[in-house]
Amino acid sequence: MTNRLRDSLSPYLQQHAENPVHWQEWGAEAFAEARRRDVPVFLSIGYAACHWCHVMAHESFEDPELAALLNRDFVPVKVDREERPDVDAVYMAATQALTGQGGWPMSVWLTPEGEPFYAGTYFPPRPRQGMPGFEQVLTALSQAWQERRSDVSDSATEVARYVAAAQEGITGDLQLATALEQLHHQYDNRYGGFGAAPKFPPTLVLDALLAEGSPDSLQSVTGTLDAMINGGIHDQLGGGFARYSVDARWIVPHFEKMLYDNALLLGTLARASRVVDAARAEDYQHVGERLVGWLEREMLLAGGGFAASLDADSVDADGRMREGAYYVWTPAQLTEVLGEAAGPAAAAFGVSAEGSFEPGTSTLQRLGPTEPHWRESLLQRRASRQPPARDDKVVAAWNGWLVVSLVEAAMIWQQPRWLELAIGAADYLWQVHVDSDRVHRVSRNGANGTAPAIAEDHGAMAHGFGMLAAATGDPHWLQRAEFLLELADRRFRAEDGGWYDSAADHDLITRPRDLTDNVTPSGGSALLAAHRVLAALNGTGPGRLDAATATGAGIAARAPRFAGWWLRELLLAERRRAKEIAVVGDAPELLRQAWCSAPEGSVILSVAADRTEDFGLSRGRSTPSPAAWVCSGNVCQLPVGTVEQLQDQLG
Repeated sequence: MTNRLRDSLSPYLQQHAENPVHWQEWGAEAFAEARRRDVPVFLSIGYAACHWCHVMAHESFEDPELAALLNRDFVPVKVDREERPDVDAVYMAATQALTGQGGWPMSVWLTPEGEPFYAGTYFPPRPRQGMPGFEQVLTALSQAWQERRSDVSDSATEVARYVAAAQEGITGDLQLATALEQLHHQYDNRYGGFGAAPKFPPTLVLDALLAEGSPDSLQSVTGTLDAMINGGIHDQLGGGFARYSVDARWIVPHFEKMLYDNALLLGTLARASRVVDAARAEDYQHVGERLVGWLEREMLLAGGGFAASLDADSVDADGRMREGAYYVWTPAQLTEVLGEAAGPAAAAFGVSAEGSFEPGTSTLQRLGPTEPHWRESLLQRRASRQPPARDDKVVAAWNGWLVVSLVEAAMIWQQPRWLELAIGAADYLWQVHVDSDRVHRVSRNGANGTAPAIAEDHGAMAHGFGMLAAATGDPHWLQRAEFLLELADRRFRAEDGGWYDSAADHDLITRPRDLTDNVTPSGGSALLAAHRVLAALNGTGPGRLDAATATGAGIAARAPRFAGWWLRELLLAERRRAKEIAVVGDAPELLRQAWCSAPEGSVILSVAADRTEDFGLSRGRSTPSPAAWVCSGNVCQLPVGTVEQLQDQLG
């Protein structure tokens, strides 16, 4: 065997193409080789922006002696979790079952049939601080495979059964009030967010709280958004947010910047700006504008798609790769750029001699008023540093979520350029990722990868296309969204009315079905939300979605922090406050009022007077002058032609 990653589409896999490890890609050939040699498979899962993945690669996978041991006794398989989230989900469940925790890099040892018998995350090359060394683990597992095969096989079979059972739907009765009470109890009143460190942007939970809309819920939303905006997790110079904060106060991020976080946060900021005071609304819009500026400047690719991530590590002033080097500052560096203004700027940005990150270096926070020219000067100086590496693959779901949020933000904040960005990304997805009978999960440089799209990809893209149909009045986007949902129903539909993550022809030890909404919506909640939008545009009502909605009740009852979009859809279904609004004709004032004032979850269609028959929501609705129809539950009020009349109907 030789290392076969050189021709991989994934930048993460290509980072390992020069390793002395004989890496194979996930697939039948690797497992056939393991059966032929009668050795286990070593499965390593990570992603390009992962700091500890780079550390383990440098320490162990670049070590010729460790590589020789790995090549001799195992078939090494490397997986990009962003390319194969289904593989990641199955073996993360196994890792958590075996160790009680999970993370990346994920290290799992499998039988030639793919059943896991040992797992962990990062291993140092030699024993360190109570952790076993990678060499030690490899030697022990090879010996166990040779000398205690029956014990290993029995353990693997037991774990595989557990993993298969974990993919079944979670049942349970949901009391929405109880789930919301749990969220309010877990809210950090001091620093925002939920639970203890590390803290991830709880975007999907904030979406649920916006749908609930009570004062307590809105307080949790604004408290969290304000803390994140003011913290070091927010790139105070270039815009956008890092993946998570290692501390409870949002000061020190894990510096990788992911497309999905920023895509989803953009929509949440825009929708939250509709229900907060004027000062906050202006602040949220400015943050959103800088976020989109960063996306356009650093993440937009030729063809219209957006890159997956920026690395956490970058080269520091001494030429060493260090986490966060691109983003952190010292007081001396501020003085060099800002001169006499460095003192006030240091106080406002939280830069100190002690440092908030590593000794002497600080992340930038927003602790007080800042001057625009400070940001501009520091950003210009930062541009002279070597930037972190970019993973330039296009992930279908993440670009789909960005299309959704770009449409929402463009319409709420009156940013027509953002609508063009959304159309460009959606065009790329349709042209590159969608074939006649399948969807591709990832692409790079306009070429598809081999990884099949999962349920979330279909839901995110369909949702984005549906939002574009609503905002532009172009029925082609509606037809494309319908195609994706029909394809998803054929490939992923489960017996209980929900959806699996993978199709029936999957290549895993079990068919994955992860109902949790983690950093992105689950496949089930993603498809449910897309169906809701299309049902509104088609004027068919939500009744056919009842069974699918019920599949999320169990996870929402058991773990509401990990069921944000399920809760959102359940709240929208129960409260029935959302509206379906058709704005017919050239009526920008009516359209803006609808986007700014309609209840959370409303679907707003803007359609030309001569295209009303293209959408069920607008069919048969025509007047001599532009007008808006407000509907709810298949009942529509009389058309209105003024902003005041529309606001009266919206309440």
